[in-house]
Amino acid sequence: MSLAKVIEVMGEGSTIEEAVQNIAEEASKTVHNIKSIYMENIQAIVEDDQVDHYRIDAKVTFLLEE
Repeated sequence: MSLAKVIEVMGEGSTIEEAVQNIAEEASKTVHNIKSIYMENIQAIVEDDQVDHYRIDAKVTFLLEE
């Protein structure tokens, strides 16, 4: 039987895809066996009437090592 754990993280990027990739890269520095990233909230940060970047609140699921 495998056990999984979920942590909540926040990531930013110039695109939504880049924000998710940044979450995966940063989380993988300290967490191994990442299996999924669930995006809960997506914010577009606006500066000077233009979308500057995106911020995502996410849950990262990973398997615990035996």
